Amino acid sequence: MKKLAIITTHPIQYNAPWFKLLAQRKIIEIKVFYTWSQVENGTKYDPGFGTHVKWDIPLLEGYDYSFVKNVASQPGSHHFQGINNPTLIKEIETYDPAAILIFGWCFNSHLKVLRFFKGKKKILFRGDSTLLNEPAGVNVKKLLRRVFLKWVYRCVDAALYVGTANQQYYLAHGLTKEQLVFAPHAIDNDRFKKGIENERDTLGIPKDAIVFIFTGKFETIKDPDLLLEAFISLKNENAHLLLVGNGELENGLRAKAGQQAVAISNRIHFMSFQNQVRMPAIYRTGDIFVLPSRSETWGLSVNEAMACSKAVLVSDRCGCKNDLVKEGVNGFVFNSRDSNDLARKLNDFLKKPGQIDSMGARSFELIQSWRFEKICMAIEESVREVTNP
Repeated sequence: MKKLAIITTHPIQYNAPWFKLLAQRKIIEIKVFYTWSQVENGTKYDPGFGTHVKWDIPLLEGYDYSFVKNVASQPGSHHFQGINNPTLIKEIETYDPAAILIFGWCFNSHLKVLRFFKGKKKILFRGDSTLLNEPAGVNVKKLLRRVFLKWVYRCVDAALYVGTANQQYYLAHGLTKEQLVFAPHAIDNDRFKKGIENERDTLGIPKDAIVFIFTGKFETIKDPDLLLEAFISLKNENAHLLLVGNGELENGLRAKAGQQAVAISNRIHFMSFQNQVRMPAIYRTGDIFVLPSRSETWGLSVNEAMACSKAVLVSDRCGCKNDLVKEGVNGFVFNSRDSNDLARKLNDFLKKPGQIDSMGARSFELIQSWRFEKICMAIEESVREVTNP
């Protein structure tokens, strides 16, 4: 079997399952090189949630991997110099892969690998950047960034694009259609679709209530405050809001909810960060999943909600909007940072409550083609195309 070296910072709950699947399929051989060695014990501090996070599903089972020593003085994936692995290139050379798959260029060591192996190994690249938040018009900063990124992507032989917005990003930065391979953003659909358990009884939410749900970090870029503001403006006493997560905005959100009239505040519910095993039950507590982000390269929580048969409502700054949200079929798209438009779309669901379940069913149908197997097949084909020297 031809070998593939995978370079990524740390074990991620969305990637580890398809690493394992690649290994199980035995079409190519893989080894994952994790470049943030300080998180080898499985725990890392997440500034967005404001706490240390250790996922409760296995992330290092079923595939070959190693943690490469990171000598950065301030290690982490939040800045370029946070990933610095002096032995990484040598370790890759020792493994002698036919191809290298690199996650992200914006780390010291990852960029060095891109540049060093250009023309020596087939370079596959995985990222989910979009142009959705790129400023309109022409300015010097935008032009300089385009020039720099075109220089970076000249090192790439094939980019694994996750969806339409990501594809447009690569095309804008010099890659050709022939260099782009569709490898969809996916989650473990089968794990999320199982079970009927939910949290309504625990939270005191009536079984016949219509529940809007947000899960994620309580931070400005996710904009849960906009969702809370829009919900408060609704006049439907059967509507409830569930906000699941933690972060810097939490105290303000709770205070704002508590300041409302009792008839409204009693319909606003909070839950702290929930780990992966509990998330299917959390999504099943709601009827409509809302992602109000000001900027979101994709929004894998939308995949998760759809696998749990939920209707979805996302902002127009979410990378998944064109691929996963079919207007009026399984959900709606609203204008980012526009609480009036968000409130109108929330009301669109409330006006036709009988359609919410059918929209959730359509979500479930649509998400079935967004699977790990498609990622594996795209990568396997790209590696098998490598011509032996």
